[in-house]
Amino acid sequence: MDNMENLAKSLWDVYAALLCHQSLILAMNSSSVDPLPQYETQLEIVKSSFKMVFNLPSFEGGMYWTTDEEDVDDLEVLYKSILSLFEDTLLILVSKDLYKLQILKEMTVWMSEDKSYLQERVLVIIKRVLRFASKKAMEYISVDAPCVGILAAELSLSYSHGDFAIVHQAALAMYYLLSIAKRQMEDFQKYKATMQYECGNYCSLISDSEFRQAVLKHDQTKLAQILGQILLPSMLTDFVLHLLTKLSTSDQDTTIRAAVILKLTLKCHAQKITRVSQMVNTIHKQLNGNPSYFVKDVLLEVVTLLTQISPKGVIFQLVDYPVPADRALMMMWQAVGIKPQVAPQVLKAILLVLKDKPWEVVDSLQEEKYFVLDTTNMMPLAASQALCILLPIKSYKQTVAQFFPELLVALMLQLLHIHQLRVQTKDRPLYAQEALRLLLNCSGLQKVDITLKKSFYWSQASLTYAYYEGVHLIVRTLCDYNFPQFLETLYYLHKVLVQGPRRPEEHIIIVIFFIKILDKFFKDPLPELFLIFLRNWISDSNPEISILSLQKITSMAPVINKIENVSILLTSIVNAFVSKDKTVVLQALLTLRRLIEKLDKVTYSSLCPGIASSYFRLMDHFYGNIRNLAIRHLAALLKDTSHQTSTLKHILGGFTPLILCLEDRDGTVVSACKYALAICDSQLEWSISNLLKDEDYNFEVVVFHICNRLLLSHGAGITSLVCDTLKFLGSSQVHLRRAAVILLGYLAQLGGHLLFKNEIEVMAEAIERMLLDEDHMIQKLAKITHEVLKQIASRSRSTAIKLAIQRFFKFTYSKELKLLYNWNNMQLTVDETEDQQSLLSSVASDY
Repeated sequence: MDNMENLAKSLWDVYAALLCHQSLILAMNSSSVDPLPQYETQLEIVKSSFKMVFNLPSFEGGMYWTTDEEDVDDLEVLYKSILSLFEDTLLILVSKDLYKLQILKEMTVWMSEDKSYLQERVLVIIKRVLRFASKKAMEYISVDAPCVGILAAELSLSYSHGDFAIVHQAALAMYYLLSIAKRQMEDFQKYKATMQYECGNYCSLISDSEFRQAVLKHDQTKLAQILGQILLPSMLTDFVLHLLTKLSTSDQDTTIRAAVILKLTLKCHAQKITRVSQMVNTIHKQLNGNPSYFVKDVLLEVVTLLTQISPKGVIFQLVDYPVPADRALMMMWQAVGIKPQVAPQVLKAILLVLKDKPWEVVDSLQEEKYFVLDTTNMMPLAASQALCILLPIKSYKQTVAQFFPELLVALMLQLLHIHQLRVQTKDRPLYAQEALRLLLNCSGLQKVDITLKKSFYWSQASLTYAYYEGVHLIVRTLCDYNFPQFLETLYYLHKVLVQGPRRPEEHIIIVIFFIKILDKFFKDPLPELFLIFLRNWISDSNPEISILSLQKITSMAPVINKIENVSILLTSIVNAFVSKDKTVVLQALLTLRRLIEKLDKVTYSSLCPGIASSYFRLMDHFYGNIRNLAIRHLAALLKDTSHQTSTLKHILGGFTPLILCLEDRDGTVVSACKYALAICDSQLEWSISNLLKDEDYNFEVVVFHICNRLLLSHGAGITSLVCDTLKFLGSSQVHLRRAAVILLGYLAQLGGHLLFKNEIEVMAEAIERMLLDEDHMIQKLAKITHEVLKQIASRSRSTAIKLAIQRFFKFTYSKELKLLYNWNNMQLTVDETEDQQSLLSSVASDY
């Protein structure tokens, strides 16, 4: 009797507590408490009630049989009242808000955590509440029950339980739950006309009779099909994620059941799954938890299935893990490569990552950019390592051919980024290099790999300074072996170039590949389609690209006359003379000379004046070797046009820079000037050759004679000569300013009769500014020139008379030699002064 009394007391205590809990829940339902705190509080109350109710013993089987059957009946009635009271509390919660069906989800979790709870009794109550909720759902315009996916996962585990009574209750509960889910799907389809596309072939819902019959037959395969059909994508994702977590449970029976349902569902409806990255992350954590062989196989099979339906989602998550890959990640990459049909999508996703680069940082002190690697930008490295795993797989060997050009360029780009890292460590990851070797070998280019090894490329590829030489070596070796992918590579490179600007470091790699392939597989002249690129690259901001383009154009010299619009090409080369990079200017000079040597005479003659003027502009260049080459090329041009007096005289209209460069501080430039002037002398009979010899050389005398000859043969061009000379008064080079002042004086002295009053005034104003020049010698020279201009201005005649002189007096007008400046003696004084100042500066620096 004591046991009966204790049981009775316990039942009454539980009943009283449930009444109290129900009152609290009702009070909160009618209060203005915010929904979230309200739900959390009610959940705690229900959890407390759940533990009290289901820790009570069952009255089934007569375990409390006594002689007083009436007392037992009363206790059973009280026990059933407790269950009903608990059920009523849940119904009250659900009737207020279907969102609170989440409490049922929590009940299934509590039930699975403690096997002492009577699962069948719990499922009966869940079934009844769901039956009520399914009817209630039909009354609502829309149903908000986000817990359906997880609750379905828990019920599906009970659906395959060994106890038939539990299976039966779970099947009924599942039926009512899926009725709610079906209501949600119908509501969703009203606003989602494209659902058929998003959900696949299972979008058209089955009838209620088919649905009920399929669920109650306890057919797991059919259940998986129905779940995938009825659950919304987000809920089906919850369903799968929850089953994934169940794989790591200690209960082997639950693990097996979860694995079976999980695989069946994914095979039928993997295309509806969302949040793939979250699933991949869950799997990675579980694999790192050292699971059993069975669970590991299931997890990897899930990775394979997910890769089939969302390659990007899986790949982007996998490359987001740290490098080098851990054991779990290596297994997952192997699982990714199992299905050959998804290899193209996998490689496309990896290529998207490989085209990215490490984090670029600007050094505020040195104002230069450099790359760093940290946990935020390891994805390209991880993608390179992934290729090292995937490329040896047979199915990927067959697929890689269509991606060969993209992979080749992307891996070369990654090698560049690794080389440009600010911190260079001995054990830095070179996965890109290894992936590049694998790419060559699985593409039938083993000989290329061997040749690069013999050339020590692979051992020296990590050297930053040798990077671009390495790119040239790779392309050259590929071309030497006539690599069969050259057409696909050329097509890809062309497509990339047409698409427009790219990052400079990537652009130069593409240009190197493109030009080298053209060199090997295309005979000159190139099609206009390709020639356009070369013309545009001449003015590229990257000097390396400009030089490559110019070198390629140089090689076309033998077929220059077969090129359409050759004048446009030559103009593009001339425009490169303004480049800030001296190597580009030098290459442009060499290229231009090589082409015009082979140019037909008619085209050459028409272009000569423009080319000559471009040479004149370079005579004020900062670098002496450029000035020297420009003058020598001008000399060659003058020699080429010697038989065309009209063209030659036209060129002489811009002769000022050549005269001024006779005073250049670079001896090679002076020699080039004398050589060019000697050619003019031989063609125009100026009789100045003897004056150019070193023993007789006097700059002022040479200027006098040249001006005299130019004005006799080209007097109408005096205005052009004066304008060009005035420009050099502002030169940064002292020797050019000095020479310009002298030249201006002689142009005025010898050609004053050809100048208008306003022209003389402009010259005088410019010379007045030179009186304030920082160089004292220029001040002295300017003073003399200014006096000459004043004298000419004082005897200036009217415009009408001046025009008459210019029109009718075109005869030999030679003047006797009378030096204005005595420049040789003056220059000796200047040189001595400069030498003394240089010596004093040197001595001062020593102290």
